[in-house]
Amino acid sequence: MSTPAGRTIQTRGNGRWSPPPPGTRSAEQIRQDIVQQRHEFSRSVDALRTRWVQVTDVKRQIREHRTELAVGAAVVGFVVGGLVALRRRR
Repeated sequence: MSTPAGRTIQTRGNGRWSPPPPGTRSAEQIRQDIVQQRHEFSRSVDALRTRWVQVTDVKRQIREHRTELAVGAAVVGFVVGGLVALRRRR
């Protein structure tokens, strides 16, 4: 995996970052990595916040899933209606 600065980051088999062996990086390289990690963390938090706002926006969800909601309401209506009709027959 490479960084925006063109450096290569070591990753394990699962794609996660793994640090280089101790004593192989300078203090400046460590500072640069910290700055980069903070930037990536900030972007991740911003993306998560944006997604959270989208998912929890009920009006937007209703607008985007109007057909699914109508079908679901019709199915629930038929089931409830059928149960009520069955109980009245007894």
